[in-house]
Amino acid sequence: MKAIKSIRGMHDILPEHIHVWHHLEDTLRDLLERYGYHEIRMPLVEATELFARSIGDVTDIVEKEMYTFEDRNGDSLSLRPEATASCVRAGIQHGLLHNQVQRLWYQGPMFRHERPQKGRYRQFHQVGIEVFGLPGPDIDAEILAMTARLWRMLGLDNVRLEINTLGTPECRRGYREELIRYFEQHRDALDDEALSRLHENPLRILDSKHPGTREVVANAPSLMDHLSDESRAHFENLCAHLGALGIAYTHNPRLVRGLDYYTHTVFEWITEDLGAQGTVCAGGRYDGLVEQLGGRGTPAVGMAMGLERLVALLEAREAAPAPQAPDVYLIVGGDELVAPALQLAEQLRSELPRLGVVQHCGGGSFKSQMKRADRLGARFALVLGSDELAAGTVSVKPLRDPDAEQVSVARDELAAWLADAVQGNA
Repeated sequence: MKAIKSIRGMHDILPEHIHVWHHLEDTLRDLLERYGYHEIRMPLVEATELFARSIGDVTDIVEKEMYTFEDRNGDSLSLRPEATASCVRAGIQHGLLHNQVQRLWYQGPMFRHERPQKGRYRQFHQVGIEVFGLPGPDIDAEILAMTARLWRMLGLDNVRLEINTLGTPECRRGYREELIRYFEQHRDALDDEALSRLHENPLRILDSKHPGTREVVANAPSLMDHLSDESRAHFENLCAHLGALGIAYTHNPRLVRGLDYYTHTVFEWITEDLGAQGTVCAGGRYDGLVEQLGGRGTPAVGMAMGLERLVALLEAREAAPAPQAPDVYLIVGGDELVAPALQLAEQLRSELPRLGVVQHCGGGSFKSQMKRADRLGARFALVLGSDELAAGTVSVKPLRDPDAEQVSVARDELAAWLADAVQGNA
């Protein structure tokens, strides 16, 4: 019988890697709470219309990449390809946005039917934030300062920032027409994908990776020449804030992001250590999206980061702490001692809730159990044999200090002894 395997582009996260995920998630949770963000959790499945209206009908995500299906009622549903639209939908539905400031964060899997490659999967995980009710560039700068702090906390010094402004839809309207006229004059040099976007979404041509198209893009008109005074001031103030904070950045006038809802600020944090899939965190401002999805006009800005790519960076740099080893491994001296050993392990877990206790299960010789304790990296082996049971003691053998000797400790004093020893005082 043929073995069933995971779906292409959807991967298991194995125990040997999960400690890196925990380190990253714990660091993010701590940082976001310190900056005043509150967690929100949204469904994995939403109405397809939500993403068509927010991301845009002619984006790659909606046209090519969404997992879309009809349910038993004939409604079109999609696995979420990103979570900003879901967060906006939840905010409108539950009355969280109008005349309020909200700092929200979320985490979880997203789904896009892309060609799997390193750093790009069909099920991938993101942590994201969304801020509602703050129109100025100060919150844009704070988000970038927060992500810069995250890289320092994680020990990642190989991530650089690119920023741009897309102005407002009114700014882009005239620019869009000029861009179409320019690209029409160079149709022969454009690749097929660029030609398909020419009249529907010409700004997306600006971030083309096709060599011939990139040569054309290099001389394309600049959106900066079409910015309103307000849009220009927003961007200049953001740049000033970043300068005051000492955050290095590059202004990339071709950075447009792949979603239609962005306005004003867009940004990407990029590394050169992951090959072609170098963006590890990206986002921007989307002041019109709440109204576009049926709410009242609300300024908003957010970002999301791909956890798989950050995990890959941490593992490559060996920047995550080692897996947590148990404090003690309880070795059982025979089948007749299994029940007393179980009682002892539970007693220690109750008296020392933060103590890592692993009890050996499945039988085996004393030597094999000791090897198992050593392989797990336990600090101490606790030996409960028939002699110890009769004497009301437990033998304690330090495993990480070759010069330390095995000692016998009374059972009613064991918790206190271990509390002292684990803190490094024994």
